[in-house]
Amino acid sequence: FCRVENVNEKPKKMGYIKFDKKQLVNLNYSLSREKLRTNRAGSYANSSIINCNTRSYHGLLVAPQPLIDDNNHVLLSGLDEVLVSNDFEFHLGTRMYKGEIMEPKGHKYLRDYEMDPIPRLVFRLGSIVLIKELIFTQKEDRILIKYTLEESIGKVKFSLRPFLAFRSVHSLSKANTYVNTRFKPIKNGASWQMYQGYSPVYMQFSKKAEYIHVPDWYYNVQYIREKERGYDYLEDLYTPGYFETELIKEESIVISASLEEKTPANFKRHFNNEIKKRVPRSNFENSLQNAAEEFIIHLKNRMEVIAGYPWFGRWGRDTFIALPGLTLEKGDKKTFHAVLKTMLYELKGGLFPILGHGEEANYNSVDTSLWFFWALHQYTRMTGETKGLWDNYGKAMKSILNHYKKGTLHQISMHDNGLIWAGEPGIAITWMDAVVNGKPVTSRIGFSVEVNALWYEAIRFSLELAEEAGDQGFVSRWKKWPPIIEKSFAEMFWDNEKGYLADYATYENRDFTIRPNMVIAASLPYTPVTLDMKTGILGKAKSELLTPRGLRSLSPRFSEYKGKYFGNQQERDLAYHQGTAWPWLLGSFAEAWLSVYGKKGKEFIYGLYSGFEEVMTEAGVGTVSEIYDGDPPHEARGAISQAWSVAELLRIKWMLDHA
Repeated sequence: FCRVENVNEKPKKMGYIKFDKKQLVNLNYSLSREKLRTNRAGSYANSSIINCNTRSYHGLLVAPQPLIDDNNHVLLSGLDEVLVSNDFEFHLGTRMYKGEIMEPKGHKYLRDYEMDPIPRLVFRLGSIVLIKELIFTQKEDRILIKYTLEESIGKVKFSLRPFLAFRSVHSLSKANTYVNTRFKPIKNGASWQMYQGYSPVYMQFSKKAEYIHVPDWYYNVQYIREKERGYDYLEDLYTPGYFETELIKEESIVISASLEEKTPANFKRHFNNEIKKRVPRSNFENSLQNAAEEFIIHLKNRMEVIAGYPWFGRWGRDTFIALPGLTLEKGDKKTFHAVLKTMLYELKGGLFPILGHGEEANYNSVDTSLWFFWALHQYTRMTGETKGLWDNYGKAMKSILNHYKKGTLHQISMHDNGLIWAGEPGIAITWMDAVVNGKPVTSRIGFSVEVNALWYEAIRFSLELAEEAGDQGFVSRWKKWPPIIEKSFAEMFWDNEKGYLADYATYENRDFTIRPNMVIAASLPYTPVTLDMKTGILGKAKSELLTPRGLRSLSPRFSEYKGKYFGNQQERDLAYHQGTAWPWLLGSFAEAWLSVYGKKGKEFIYGLYSGFEEVMTEAGVGTVSEIYDGDPPHEARGAISQAWSVAELLRIKWMLDHA
């Protein structure tokens, strides 16, 4: 990407993730790429790389509002910057209005954008060069923005206008007469609180700036991604006024937008200190590591994993699947245990919540509790440690196994054949959980293949820890079940002629739809799947499910297959598990492949892993999306940054390093 603007400029060393002027001014290109920054406590900043918001979830300061609800809320939507030199105004903001009208068109002044270690945008306005850098502080609901006037013939006037929303990320703001239009003057800035119950937003400059209070509304701001998804896409944004100051050549100012008043004299030092804390995005693996850190959130009395940005909260299943890759790949055992401790507070009836907290917790999942055992087993494999695990987690493990054996919610119970039956009409409780018009798209009521493989894994791993800890009572009660499950599993799911496993079964029928769930079953450290079965499963998965961006959720040769994830919510939900490719499933595929082919299989798996380097400059820049189209060119879809997508790539890297 190295390129020189003119012969008088010196070549500049380019960052790993870099965009040039031609890419930035091309709206089809730049509006489809988003930057994300988080504060490790649930708040974030998210927009397109040219700072034009395209989603209702976009904003410069998006933070939880506990007095309103459990959702994130867009407080500061964006900023419009204006430079005035020789009576000529340069408008640097970029916003889209109804009819896809761009006003202002600040992106036309962008020359360069790079991500390492933080987003850095370079504007050229004639003889003026302005650099804009952004960083979200790690322990505060606060974004710091640094402006540096790198080149200028004389001093320039700099004005900045904030645009406020004060609404949930799931809704849009509309102009109204009950907004609080008052402001509070503070040191080098002002604060506003549009509605009662919200945290005020405090905006301050590192140097003195004049605030001019002129409340107004800007109507019909358009979010093109919401329009594509069939949602309300027009918003009215409130602007309380604007700030003015002056800049001279080589001068920098830092602006703080926060939920607390701060000390302006510390802004520049704080900005520099925050940069030092960041993992550099200097290569592919570092980019994954940086992205991984953004999913771990530290709250007052708990530590959690955010499933994805910008719209997911904590999901139990995603937490257990993502946790080993997010933490153990870099040796962070402390965070691993802290997240498990948080989850254990909400174990109820043998089930972990799939989403929500406390009274709002939803327990509609059969596999989430079983992934808890898998996460612990990955811990022993990635750290080599088993000491103390039964003492710390044995009580919870026994509770889960006993509840599944005796029966718990949603008809989850062990039958006499040792297998787990689960499900009831109207509810989807495996990971394939999309529901359209009250009907699950993939119901899978009965014996699901990955659920029963996880059940077998849970029992075998528990027996391993119990034997080591000397818990003979547990061992004597459970040791008879693995052989029974092995026999029942083969009888229930395997077909010699087809050469692969049924996806789910009842006593009357077996569904041999080709899906990736059999790959999950084949990948587990303790699995009822034999080596011959694995070979057949992997061959089928490689030929019909594998894409460069993950495993398809359904083989293309079935009539229900949908190769593109696009349209309104119903259309998207119908495609979610009917052909859409999921990166996280590559972790299971890689583990199964390496268990069969060993070192000879490393080159093939490395190719899949390294192929994701291409996505570092696509969709969510520097991270990995939730899903991709099953059909080529496998376009990124869903959330722009997904925990288990990033985590399983990191775990694949660990597997390759230790194979």
